[in-house]
Amino acid sequence: MTDTWVALEEGADPAERRGALRRAYESFATAGRVDRPVRPVVADSWQRSARARVRPEGTASVELSDDDLGAHRDAHPLTRVMPLFRELMGAYASDGEHLIAVCDAHGRLLWVEGHTATRAQAGGMNFVPGARWSEAAAGTNAPGTAIAVDRPVQVFAAEHFLRPVHPWTCAAAPIHDPRTGRLLGAVDITGGDRLAHPHSLAFVGAVARAAESQLALLAPPPAPGTVQLSVLGRDEALLVVDGRKTRLSRRHSEILTVLSNRPEGICGDELLMELYEDESVTPVTLRAELFRLRGLLGPDLLRSRPYRLTAPVDTDFDTVTRRLASGAVTGAMSAYAGPLLPASLSPAVVRLRRRLADQLRAALIARGDPGLLADWAYSPWGEDDLAVWRTLADALPARQRPAVLARVREIDAWQGMSPSGA
Repeated sequence: MTDTWVALEEGADPAERRGALRRAYESFATAGRVDRPVRPVVADSWQRSARARVRPEGTASVELSDDDLGAHRDAHPLTRVMPLFRELMGAYASDGEHLIAVCDAHGRLLWVEGHTATRAQAGGMNFVPGARWSEAAAGTNAPGTAIAVDRPVQVFAAEHFLRPVHPWTCAAAPIHDPRTGRLLGAVDITGGDRLAHPHSLAFVGAVARAAESQLALLAPPPAPGTVQLSVLGRDEALLVVDGRKTRLSRRHSEILTVLSNRPEGICGDELLMELYEDESVTPVTLRAELFRLRGLLGPDLLRSRPYRLTAPVDTDFDTVTRRLASGAVTGAMSAYAGPLLPASLSPAVVRLRRRLADQLRAALIARGDPGLLADWAYSPWGEDDLAVWRTLADALPARQRPAVLARVREIDAWQGMSPSGA
């Protein structure tokens, strides 16, 4: 197989592969061993699903009722490209007895459309609007895994982590905000064995790119002098100046994060302490980094004595903070793409990251909204957050509590055994 993201290479026998995958799946389920012909992307996803305590016999949970679902759809950016999805994929889904699905960045299905009989069959496994199909909630599946790995992926038969999903094949591709690069969700095509072909993955990837192009056309042009910095959920910041995108190195990402948070400026000695955990780093090292950064940005944006940015910077972490301050917790959670520069050890960045996360999770706990709490709990950064899981259990209807309470007991036991008790 030349493309590990494709489930079946052209000419492969679906029935033969289905049997081999079933045997490999049972080997993993009983002994935790990954055998051939399981692809690396699937093996990694199985491991993540197992760590998230996804039950192989379980089903996805439906979290959004009709009213909540309608409000969430109306506010979501992908609403604007649903006509495009229907135009590009509608006939293909109808003729092939497939389904089109679109989910948000947390894996909640916003739309599921297509062949009537196939929709009825998919309803039996809760592949319906309002259900959460993130990896942490529903295991390996195309929309959830495409979001987790942030690239197009195809999942076939027993590659799915949930046994009720083994008869299905799906291919999905992530969709990003064309200005900031923020993950908005994914578009998926789901059906039977006829989708187990390289063309279906290429097709859904092309649809996702078309959607991003359409979103770029629909977005208003940036105002002159606009500077945007995106650092949430990414180790390398994305800087957008007058519509021009620049992906920064990790060190330059840290420098711009600190400077954007200090619009009044900062002297070199203080900036050195804010950036470097290692106290042996010399001012010469910092000046060299700033020299390279000025060459990248141009002298008009970065000044010295004190070091400062000459234009206001609209950062994604400031967006979260502003929305929290105004009480817009749902909007804040929507803007929170993950921890701020999660790999950074710079003291100033670590403080910003912790403060933002603490403010947001405190607001979520105080609000007690089960959908927002689940968005945090099922994320990579919230999977072991005991306080959030406990609050989620209290907020859910009684019929949805058992699985969450089981997760609470697991986290509580694990944290109780850890040396720090944290």
